[in-house]
Amino acid sequence: MTKELKLEQLTERGLEEPVAVDMLRCINQLLSSLSASECWRKISQEVLTPHHPFQLHQFLYEIVFSAWDTQQGPPPAWFPSDELMQNANIAKLMRELKLNSYEELQAWSVQNCADFWNLMIQKLGIRFKQAFTNIVHLSCGVEYPQWLVDAKLNIVDSCFSPPCGPPINRGTEEAPAIVFQPEGGAISTITYRELNSLTNRAANGLMDAGFNPGDAIAIDMPMTAESVAIYLGIIKTGCVVVSIADSFAPDEIKVRLRLANAKAIFTQDYIRRAGKQLPLYAKVVSAEAPKAIVLPAFLPPVDWGEGGVALQLRDGDLPWEHFLSDNEEFNSVSCNPDDYTNILFSSGTTGEPKVIPWTQTTSIKCAADGYLHHDIQPGDVVAWPTNLGWMMGPWLIYASLINRATIALYYGAPTGREFGQFVQDARVNILGVVPSLVRTWKNTECMKGLDWRAIKAFSSTGECSNSEDMLFLMSLAGYRPIIEYCGGTEIGGAYITGTVVQPAAPATFTTPALGLDFIILDEDGNHTDNGEVFLIPPSIGLSTELLNQDHHNVYFEGTPKVEKAEGGSQQLPLTTHHSPLTLRRHGDQVERLGGGYYRIHGRVDDTMNLGGIKVSSAEIERTLSLVSGIRETAAIAVSPPEGGPSRLVIYAVLLQGVNVEKEALKTTLQVAIKEHLNPLFRIHDVVIVDSLPRTASNKVMRRVLREKYRTAFWEKRSYVTRRKIL
Repeated sequence: MTKELKLEQLTERGLEEPVAVDMLRCINQLLSSLSASECWRKISQEVLTPHHPFQLHQFLYEIVFSAWDTQQGPPPAWFPSDELMQNANIAKLMRELKLNSYEELQAWSVQNCADFWNLMIQKLGIRFKQAFTNIVHLSCGVEYPQWLVDAKLNIVDSCFSPPCGPPINRGTEEAPAIVFQPEGGAISTITYRELNSLTNRAANGLMDAGFNPGDAIAIDMPMTAESVAIYLGIIKTGCVVVSIADSFAPDEIKVRLRLANAKAIFTQDYIRRAGKQLPLYAKVVSAEAPKAIVLPAFLPPVDWGEGGVALQLRDGDLPWEHFLSDNEEFNSVSCNPDDYTNILFSSGTTGEPKVIPWTQTTSIKCAADGYLHHDIQPGDVVAWPTNLGWMMGPWLIYASLINRATIALYYGAPTGREFGQFVQDARVNILGVVPSLVRTWKNTECMKGLDWRAIKAFSSTGECSNSEDMLFLMSLAGYRPIIEYCGGTEIGGAYITGTVVQPAAPATFTTPALGLDFIILDEDGNHTDNGEVFLIPPSIGLSTELLNQDHHNVYFEGTPKVEKAEGGSQQLPLTTHHSPLTLRRHGDQVERLGGGYYRIHGRVDDTMNLGGIKVSSAEIERTLSLVSGIRETAAIAVSPPEGGPSRLVIYAVLLQGVNVEKEALKTTLQVAIKEHLNPLFRIHDVVIVDSLPRTASNKVMRRVLREKYRTAFWEKRSYVTRRKIL
């Protein structure tokens, strides 16, 4: 490289002149003597620190890679160290299998599906009450694989058993299972022994209350140490968790309780967040919920039965301290591999959410992705601001506990500095985010000056990422990789992600998830580098059933027919798959870039991800139809020109004679969404029109509206300002 910087280019970006003089000399020497990749490796690890202004980080990244050949893919901002290439879980697996590259490992994992999952079950130390006789039977085809034939197990046992060791032995029982902090409070820790004890007390409480294996028990509360124990306790009894997010309005809680036929619900009196006390039990009562077990918003960390709820309960509802058993011993109920453990909900293209059951085997996918792609190792501290109402809540439990790591839970809002202080003080090693959260941190500069050097990897999910925001996130920890992680509730994890043994470029993916493959097709069913992604089953984690819709119609009906010789994501010969391939619909638009990288551009169907929460256009439109003066609406998600989280845009047709200002209508529609759907869904813009474009069969053409909005509003406003690099 021959580019040479000038002093003012550094001082203009926040450096004091004496510091800038020394840095300039070093950077110019690196620019003149090293390749772009080696130059950035040196600058990011030896020159820049998290305390330097981010605009300096970004400027230097752009300077170093200004002549980068994009045919190689996007410029990487992180490179694996020699130590990682030796000690990462994936690296050890490659050596064990005598494979020379990660690409060979990915190919082996899909071409030897049964061997791969058998090996992962061994590595994770999954415990069985009765061993399986066959890893998988495909007598009903790849749509309906039968996993772990003849086995008996309860997956909770594997959360308290080290790989290849006895349950809760003396060497592991005092290891920290959860480190947590209430908003404005101090950090506390509970051990694996204490969590197991609380889990057993919750399980005995359920049995004492008359519940039976197979009963559906809902949880609608923040993710706390107690809710983790409740979750595990329900499954340990053979009952089924019904996951409901604590942000939902009463109408949405009611729908989910009905769809799952819930017999009871665990909840809190209030939620304490951002200094506010928000009612939760009142919402559950408004939803006409069944019998409720109610916890106080804060419990002392020593005696889990202390502390009373701060309100009057309905007849028949129980306070936590009356429900919780004193018996700390409980033998888990033996289950079949396909018995349900959890009922979750994911928005489809219709108004009613899809009801997706997780089985005893789904958690193996969660733990395997944690072990392989996030490199979770015993003793690691894993934080992921989430909720048991979304799949990442259960995922966090299984990926952490089965891998003998520690779950880190902050009970308040993750948008402020106190959360960042918790990440520092808890010495978090793996931090999960949604992209909109990172943008908040960047805009407010609330994480400035914190020490996040304990972090070894980030992970991002729930929304499309923006490369500038993700570079900022990397810089907060002195440049650590971001494992982009995209999949869904019906997958139990990801189908496309990253690893710690491959260079990481901001806002991109590097690989299909191990054990799973996909292809990208255009609208005519031909291979393309930018189109709709289709998964290639089977894999542990992939759903085989929906409780309120036809699973085949949703995921398989009408999918293209592709011959196996045409290959998968890496254009490999998928010799173990039948021909033509059976493809599974997922609905994402994926672009294959140079250098083996991928980028996701959102959904091709009428669903969207808002703040990391999947919701359908139909659900939003159904809610807005209740607003006076509205004839019909169309809800669309539009990605900003620079990429990143989608923005919610509402096209509205008013009743004849109704006149309303745009901003007033936006406020009214936002109130309706807050009260009847979810307050976390924020409207970016409202467009009032005379009519909506429709097909000959009268279906609203939302894709046309998305293109129309991009052209009419964002492209003309030149939303993105290009930086001038001297």
